[in-house]
Amino acid sequence: MSLVSIIGIALGVAVLLTVLSVMNGFDQQIQKKIFTMVPHVMISGMSGKLSNWQDLDKKIQTMPKIIGTAPYIQMQGLLSHNSDVQPIMVKGVLPAREKNVSVLGSKIIQGSFAALQPDKFGVVLGSALAMNLGVVVGDKVNLITPHATITPIGVMPRFKRFKVVGIFNVDNGFGYDASYAFVNLNDAQKLANLNADQVTGLQLKLQNLFDAQKVSLDVEKALQFKYQISNWTSTYGAFYHAVRMEKTIMFFILLLLIAIAVFNLVSGLVMLVHDKQGDIAILRTFGATPGIITAIFILQGFIIGLVGTILGIVGGIVLSLNVTQLVNFIQRTLHVQLFTPGVYWVDYLPSQLQSADIIHITIIAIVLSLVATIYPAWRAARMKPVEALRYE
Repeated sequence: MSLVSIIGIALGVAVLLTVLSVMNGFDQQIQKKIFTMVPHVMISGMSGKLSNWQDLDKKIQTMPKIIGTAPYIQMQGLLSHNSDVQPIMVKGVLPAREKNVSVLGSKIIQGSFAALQPDKFGVVLGSALAMNLGVVVGDKVNLITPHATITPIGVMPRFKRFKVVGIFNVDNGFGYDASYAFVNLNDAQKLANLNADQVTGLQLKLQNLFDAQKVSLDVEKALQFKYQISNWTSTYGAFYHAVRMEKTIMFFILLLLIAIAVFNLVSGLVMLVHDKQGDIAILRTFGATPGIITAIFILQGFIIGLVGTILGIVGGIVLSLNVTQLVNFIQRTLHVQLFTPGVYWVDYLPSQLQSADIIHITIIAIVLSLVATIYPAWRAARMKPVEALRYE
């Protein structure tokens, strides 16, 4: 019974640690693939435009926890090539400044991000968008924006011919590859009928993206509430917290595995108390106090729980560090694709082992094992020697 209890606790601990490591891996991939592109904090004017952005930029850069700033112009549009038309989000940027707030420059797979020069009307497209339009670097595309132009024949949408100078790939992070086109800030100002000192807003990069709400409030106070301040939590916060909540719920669900193993420990100790009634009575007649009897069974339960926990932690660590290779081996052997990038953003099972999870699981498993010994130890301590020896 002790061996069964040890194996049960070890399996529960190993499974819990492995699943939490996988959840940590997905959490890390979400931050890596999505929040490297998403602006942490955005500042815009009350009218949706920001004038004299250079002066505001200098002031913002002196504030703590902000490690990068960049101006941007954002608008919706249509991109056409031959007979293909795709709705897109157009973003005007300064290539030299954009690297301060995102990793877009390092995600270029064709062409060059630095080729977005003013008045050259170049455009950098996502890989999925370029594939849908059937274009490569060097091709011409027509960009149509909703900003109207008055002509003798009436109001017409503004459009401009752009040359594809680069293609980027950010691995399906919320559709960036399929819906975003980047142009030079100067060209975007002309498309949006903005002056040379006007932009849509400033985007900020923080030392820690989870400080976004606090930094947003600090910036709002520093700017005397004259600007619109938003951050990533308003757009993607619900999704990210849902993933975090899923990890928490999974933790408590899998904790039931350890609870079941601990219940098995209770049953084993109760049977042991019943089988050892005579031995317990003899110890009592030799002068053993109820406290000593209680300590004996608590110690036995603690040793069982400790051994099972150690074996489970070792097994969980080994499995967590190799689960990615194990799943890849299964996929290659069975010729199946368990993880579709379009659904999970990754084509493999990520895993990240954290020391905090090891510590928490170890403490919980040992505490549950100690709690499980209370009832059997109490039964053993209250046993009366005379009744136990009556039929010996």
